[in-house]
Amino acid sequence: MSHHKLEAIDLKYTYPDGHEAIQGISFEAVHGEAIGIIGANGAGKSTLLLLMMGLLHPKNGSVRFGGVELTARTMPDIRKRVGMVFQNPDDQLFMPTVGEDVAFGPRNAGLTELEIDQRVTTALERVGILHLRDRAPFKLSGGEKHAAAIASVLAMEPDILVLDEPTAGLDPRARRRVMKLLAGFTHTRLITSHDLDMILDLCPRVVILKEGKVAADGLSRELLADPVLMAECGMEVPALLQPAFSAGMCRLVECGCCRGYNSG
Repeated sequence: MSHHKLEAIDLKYTYPDGHEAIQGISFEAVHGEAIGIIGANGAGKSTLLLLMMGLLHPKNGSVRFGGVELTARTMPDIRKRVGMVFQNPDDQLFMPTVGEDVAFGPRNAGLTELEIDQRVTTALERVGILHLRDRAPFKLSGGEKHAAAIASVLAMEPDILVLDEPTAGLDPRARRRVMKLLAGFTHTRLITSHDLDMILDLCPRVVILKEGKVAADGLSRELLADPVLMAECGMEVPALLQPAFSAGMCRLVECGCCRGYNSG
């Protein structure tokens, strides 16, 4: 079975205060698939990611990667194949330089210094910030921090990428840069975001959550264009699927400028 496949099977999770955050969620992603996990605040997106990464333990159900169930015993091996990029890159960048941050994972995995150097160089080149290798993370811009955080995950050469709000807080230029970077990956990707235009561009499929349950699972362009479904789930139809765009009311649509502008 492909190492790139991930499965959530009847997941349930209740917080200590009694709040049932996840109530029987099931879905799977296959090799190379990009899935957007969306929903209103409180729908269960972040809790679901924490369960997928083993940072929380489900009350019921299981998470599987490549057919292997995520448990305390299998977690070390699975985390070598699954990388998560947190919403706030400052949660991942803690070393004196960007290069040391990217090297942290491979070094703790027991690689040789030559292998570590090669992985750091390759990862930084992929995200376009090799020139920032010796820069202190706190001196980076928001977009550069996101790129550095992604590089720190890529250096582990994961099969699956899990990303929590990868464009949150970015200015339009940095947002476009991160989106272009993510679009170039062939990994299986699981992306949570309130940025529905970004989800529409990057994820052919969406899983919509509502009050800890799956409200819908299917093609992004069909589900995100459904005003009744979106309203029921506490969201709005993204700008690129609004009637004004689909009717061709904007003269710039034909050349793609309007799409680019509204995407960033």
